[in-house]
Amino acid sequence: MRAQRVPVDYRPRSARLSSLSAVTGLNVMSDPCSFSSFTRCVTKHLNLHLHLDFDRHVIRGRVALTVEALEDRFSTLTLDSSDLSVVSVTANGQPARFSLGPKHSFKGTPLEITLPFDLSRGQHVIVEVTYETSPSATALQWLTPEQTAGKKHPYLFSQCQAHHCRSMIPCQDTPSIKHTYYAQVSVPKDLVAVMSAVRDGQEVDPQDSGRIIYRFRQTVPMPSYLIAIVAGALESREIGPRTRVWSEKEFVDKAAFEFSETEAMLKTAEELAGPYVWGQYDVLVLPPSFPYGGMENPCLTFATPTVLVIAHEISHSWTGNLVTNKTWEHFWLNEGHTVYLERMIGRCLESEQFRQFKAIGGWKDLQDSVNTFGANNPLTNLVPSLQDVSPDDAFSSVPYEKGFALLYYLEEQLGGPEVFMGFVKSYIQRFAYSSVTTEEWKNYLFAYFKDKVDILNKVDWNAWMFTPGMPPVKPQYDTTMADACNALSQKWLQAKDQDLNSFKRSDVKTLSSHQVIEFLSLLLQEDPLPLTHVKKMQEIYDLNAYMNAEIRFRWLRLCVRSRWEEAVPLALKMATDQGRMKFTRPLFREVFNFEKFRDEALRVFLAHRAGMHPVTSGLVSKDLKVDVSNAASQ
Repeated sequence: MRAQRVPVDYRPRSARLSSLSAVTGLNVMSDPCSFSSFTRCVTKHLNLHLHLDFDRHVIRGRVALTVEALEDRFSTLTLDSSDLSVVSVTANGQPARFSLGPKHSFKGTPLEITLPFDLSRGQHVIVEVTYETSPSATALQWLTPEQTAGKKHPYLFSQCQAHHCRSMIPCQDTPSIKHTYYAQVSVPKDLVAVMSAVRDGQEVDPQDSGRIIYRFRQTVPMPSYLIAIVAGALESREIGPRTRVWSEKEFVDKAAFEFSETEAMLKTAEELAGPYVWGQYDVLVLPPSFPYGGMENPCLTFATPTVLVIAHEISHSWTGNLVTNKTWEHFWLNEGHTVYLERMIGRCLESEQFRQFKAIGGWKDLQDSVNTFGANNPLTNLVPSLQDVSPDDAFSSVPYEKGFALLYYLEEQLGGPEVFMGFVKSYIQRFAYSSVTTEEWKNYLFAYFKDKVDILNKVDWNAWMFTPGMPPVKPQYDTTMADACNALSQKWLQAKDQDLNSFKRSDVKTLSSHQVIEFLSLLLQEDPLPLTHVKKMQEIYDLNAYMNAEIRFRWLRLCVRSRWEEAVPLALKMATDQGRMKFTRPLFREVFNFEKFRDEALRVFLAHRAGMHPVTSGLVSKDLKVDVSNAASQ
């Protein structure tokens, strides 16, 4: 694979450094994705009362925010909100004036509150907001009984990352602020509620005997994007000393089996990164429409049925949840370190060769993202500016894999995996319970490796962090496990029609599922194979029979690219049977690019849009160039 040439920054070093602080500081006095000012006041605790209304698809809520003033004569504050109906606001029990500002394209609406008194720096006030969410709240997906496995009861789940908590709760919706929370959630008595917190009992709702109130306590301070709620006909099974798996009863035993390794992974992560501070580590297997593979909600990781390994979400318990990016421009601090830690867990449980192999696959994912965005697109910077850019639009594998590549490159320069993991563990301990910027991370790196500053000064930081496209250096990964995949993919790429009989079933039978994924990824990087080859591949390898989502996803893309018409309905079925954006968006794009089936891609999308998660349907609308004003009226 040829890495893309990265444009050189010819500006004098002083200009480069000043731009570095300008961007890494990224005006840390504010968050471009939030209206709330975290220099004037900070939320310390949230007390939530949520009443889930499944008939109207709304949450009736009351939130009491414990807010600390950071300046004298403090009397006004701004909270983030999005499509909320605010009924009333009080401050320490006294009525407070409030108004909603103009609506922004993705930031929602500022909720301006005027306190009936002044506070001095360091004083606390309890601001209580009574409100109702909108049926189209972007954080919430309400599923009808037909959209669930059991078909009898409705289901609700939330996804607040990056900036959607404000559509569920009025709050300071920025990762720069961390707070604890307590919640009481009223649901119909046939349903069970769980949250990203430790369970704290339940009781019959005193207002309505047909409902139950579930209580939750989160004592570790965390950012608003990690508040999560699920309600449905849930069951759970204990799979470890601190782990239960939750899902609808149809999936729960299968899930308990699939996630049985969780405790071993947790122990390995603790050996690498320090103690697990969140108490419980439960896993919730969601219905298939969830837009991401997993979400690292504290105490309750969300996973989709297509995810089999949760080392990534486990790792987030340290990098992301305990140490958090201060704004979404520094998202690589969450994801790059999490991928690094996830692959270190793989190294401990499998082998160093396995870690190297996963790194090679990650480099390809990065290349794909760079190709999709364009090599000059500033969103492929490791640290992009998100001024007037929605974090949803910026989401890609760049922060994950460019971030990992930088950490791996530093590991190689500074003395190997044990030495660099020592730094990562120390960084986690130093910044635990806080939010950090790239500049703070880099300053700590230089302080930790103070005897190797000459090596660090040779790193082209500007090219790594603030230059679009592929990284300036491609690490030399160990290709042992990749060589078999390379050899087989090359054989297919070079085969003439008369060579097709030389392939055998054993070609793929000797490969691990990780290697089959890599083999298909390599083919996807080249020009489409002739249709004869793809049909022969199916005949010999029977790839249609593979149920592993990562394999099936790549195989169906390969077939559609080679213009195999029979694969189109299979690709569209996979795009709509589950809702993981990683799969759904590229599958729709592939069919859309097959001219003959462009209208079919649109027809299937429009038919399924109402059942899709709002974030997914919005982004697929953009991919398929659907009129978004229509798309909004789903």
